[in-house]
Amino acid sequence: MLDLENYLPYLLNRAGVRVAMKFTQDMRPQNITVQEWRVLASLNFNGPQRMSALADHTSIDRTTLSRLVSRMEGADLVSRSRTEEDGREVHIGLTKKGAKLTEGIVPLAKRYEEIALEGFSPEEAVALRDMLRRVYGNFEKL
Repeated sequence: MLDLENYLPYLLNRAGVRVAMKFTQDMRPQNITVQEWRVLASLNFNGPQRMSALADHTSIDRTTLSRLVSRMEGADLVSRSRTEEDGREVHIGLTKKGAKLTEGIVPLAKRYEEIALEGFSPEEAVALRDMLRRVYGNFEKL
């Protein structure tokens, strides 16, 4: 028998879904989705990047990401540009509008992190982040 209440994949999913649902509600006035936010946040932190790197950073499959980026490009949140080194290589970057929107959402994102880590010591928060990275990395082996 599987004890669902103590089953790690269930607990991870449950926590992620709760955060995403609440965050989505609070982002509704900005008219963007959690996936779009992940794209904006990744581009804001890492700068312009190839679609494959963006897919890795956001954990969005490439087909979905391609459609998402096209929609975001249509909304003038991101742009595509070819690199000078290799004209075939396309990088996705933030537009001024996308950067402004991202900066406006960062305080909300930080607030959600504070809520998620409420009651954790700074050392526990560091350990939790490290453990979650390890859990994620464990699935690279499959």
